[in-house]
Amino acid sequence: MSSRHLIDGAWAERQAGMHLKKHGMKLVEKNYSSRYGEIDLIMREKDTLVFVEVRLRRSTAFGHPAETINASKRERIRKTAEYYLASKGKSFSESCRFDVVTVTGDRTASRTEWIADAFY
Repeated sequence: MSSRHLIDGAWAERQAGMHLKKHGMKLVEKNYSSRYGEIDLIMREKDTLVFVEVRLRRSTAFGHPAETINASKRERIRKTAEYYLASKGKSFSESCRFDVVTVTGDRTASRTEWIADAFY
């Protein structure tokens, strides 16, 4: 992975975090990794723990950024979320959900979109 890609990804995650904070969410953890994968942001909205996948695309010419989250990616995110909850002594009986935040464009002009309850 190129350093440019990592820098752009970190920028998109900051954009997503700021967007969600403006809507009342609080950051719990970022870039949580397990042997199953990574969760970009873990946020809290009132009593709900929210696992957030952030997607950055320069344009929508080849589709919406959220469309790039396929079944295997969703499964890796779910397994990582289960691992996170188990490591904290919690379970899915706690209110949880999976959101997606897309950032389209670049630092000069971008659009941030939040999709709550994007998948299960």
